[in-house]
Amino acid sequence: MQQQTNQRLRETNVKDLTAEKRRLVEVPYTASLSHAMNVFVANKVVAVPVAAPPGHWIGAGGSMILESDKHTGAVRKHYIGMLTMLDILAHIAGDDQINGGGGVDYGSDIDKKMSVPVSSIIGHCLEGLSLWTLNPNTSILDCMEVFSKGIHRALVPTDGQMENISGVELVESASSYQMVTQMDLLKSLMNHSSDHELDGILSHSVKELGAVNETVFAITDRTKVIDTIKCMKAALLNAVPIVKTSHSIEEDPKQLINGKSRQLVGTFSATDLRGCHFASLQTWLPLTALEFTETAAAAASNTIQSRELITCHVDSPLSEVINKALTKHVHRVWVVNQGLLAGVVSLTDMTRVLRVSLLLDPQVI
Repeated sequence: MQQQTNQRLRETNVKDLTAEKRRLVEVPYTASLSHAMNVFVANKVVAVPVAAPPGHWIGAGGSMILESDKHTGAVRKHYIGMLTMLDILAHIAGDDQINGGGGVDYGSDIDKKMSVPVSSIIGHCLEGLSLWTLNPNTSILDCMEVFSKGIHRALVPTDGQMENISGVELVESASSYQMVTQMDLLKSLMNHSSDHELDGILSHSVKELGAVNETVFAITDRTKVIDTIKCMKAALLNAVPIVKTSHSIEEDPKQLINGKSRQLVGTFSATDLRGCHFASLQTWLPLTALEFTETAAAAASNTIQSRELITCHVDSPLSEVINKALTKHVHRVWVVNQGLLAGVVSLTDMTRVLRVSLLLDPQVI
């Protein structure tokens, strides 16, 4: 039976994940950060590929991902990297090369920074440094391998010239692309969770499956947004838990701390900023990270749920944890023990343990 499940996952392709996906959301390399932020808000996304004329740029990670005319084959654009919400925030937070390491002037300085082209800030955060394509014929099982290594999203050519090749590519040419994400993959897997073997894996606890990462860097409820972003940028993090300030330990609110066994009170991540307009951002940046996320959630209550903590326990079944992530549209679920932080399970962790468990059958390897 497990061999049948794995065979189905080998026969189901990445193109099946994109069957109902909308047209690719992108921004031109000349777009200002203000324009890019409007694109994020309008499309409820936190990352978009950046398109430029061919022949003038080196793609992120050395990639060469091109869009060409369907009929003539002439190259029309080159995707040079990913722009994320955290790239924009890191730029606003200040860079030693931009403003001598000083803080933010909450007046015209933000307007000035938001007027720069997106091409000037690609790669401020980790995700912008890589750009991948997945061949549409790549099996779901092979897609799981790619996403289990921390790649969050990949472009999928709809009619590429390399359809006879499977796997992840750095060179591609197609007339159009769609985006497939870790969340798309997990949604597809959960739609088939009634499969006997898959259901058996999903019923195990996240601790049994080895999905819990117990090393958790955190900030306190006193940490300002600017300092939070600088910490995340320096540590290559996409999100941080917010923990209650300790009255018995002297801590620098401008630095990351060990969050283990601390009281969890919030999360600061790109996902929380999906509905954040530039005008609101200007007002909220001087706040603490906790105040910022609570204010952002309240302002976007028509698209984002109220600020609840998305958590699980070490004995929570994997199915419950994945469903929480999918339902709340978050990229990680914090593991708590009596309200104290014990670890984190990310989409990468969920994908990794599912794949490992499926491959344990020696007949499949």
